[in-house]
Amino acid sequence: MAHANRRNANGRNTNGKKARNGGNSGNRGNAGNRGNAGNGNRTGPAGTSRGARGELRALRREVPCTVGLLADERDFAAMRRYRTFTFDDHRRYLRQIDRLLRTLATEGAHTSVALFDPEEFAEYCAETGHAPDTAASRGRFTARIAATGGALVPYTGQPVEQLVPQLINTAVRKATWEYATMVLADLGECADCGVDIGRASFDRASRLLTHLIERAGPGEHHLVCSIPTPDEQLLAALHLERPDTGPARLDASGSAEFVTILAAGIALDSPGGVVLRTTGPGAPDRLHGWRLRGGTLAPLSEGQVFSAYCTDADTGEPLSPEPGVEYRAGFDLGIEDPDIHR
Repeated sequence: MAHANRRNANGRNTNGKKARNGGNSGNRGNAGNRGNAGNGNRTGPAGTSRGARGELRALRREVPCTVGLLADERDFAAMRRYRTFTFDDHRRYLRQIDRLLRTLATEGAHTSVALFDPEEFAEYCAETGHAPDTAASRGRFTARIAATGGALVPYTGQPVEQLVPQLINTAVRKATWEYATMVLADLGECADCGVDIGRASFDRASRLLTHLIERAGPGEHHLVCSIPTPDEQLLAALHLERPDTGPARLDASGSAEFVTILAAGIALDSPGGVVLRTTGPGAPDRLHGWRLRGGTLAPLSEGQVFSAYCTDADTGEPLSPEPGVEYRAGFDLGIEDPDIHR
């Protein structure tokens, strides 16, 4: 099926003349629909047909493509119950996905990869009335993932061995962010003053992150926030660069995720924490840590930071210190007022 059909993730039709159906700027999805970026009819003299084909190829490069990917063997096995899904080996399927992505890259169009979830696909088909055992339905579902802000990873030539963990990590981060957002939204208003607790917690977390970045100084910084909740452990990571002069350079979406997770910990009064790893040229890495307490980040001592990093979380046994790393106390963030409602 991989060589006969150019169907995205679940077998995509390779017959280019029949697969490029309707809809300008269409999603190429599992069904391989590239949208009708222009027709190939020769509307002018015979001498202009070559130019028309060139224009058509140029327009096709404007059409984005989304490839749905079954990342693990369990999801792959779940899709094998459909007769029209003809792959029977997950490793071979991934190799074909890799070939498909490289082929699409040669065409010059922007390609993204979406995590294809068989359970969500079945629910989608039940809700919409689409027959699940068709490539067209798989294509529609993949297009829906892209249209509704699902987990997507841009394809930049990375091999599928790197792409799969990137995609899974993106999906986990998105699910974590959605859960933390739901926690904040469900808290409602303060019974005493009417302030929205979720919004106040988010604003507080934003201030804490801003002060932390300002006081961290120049260098490459990697922040990790860990928040235990009644349902699951929430984790967020943020990488940023702080030049000697000028503002810090960081990813806006990553920053929003980090603040949302920290805000959930503030709102729930959770015993979470934040660690900072700073890397600079010609110097050992520096590790700092803070404990979330009373709506703020309280600095850990040097010994507490060392203990946190050099103790096995499962057994409590000591671990060897990481070479080339300095364990330092957390620094004060300069925020005095709690300024939070719980």
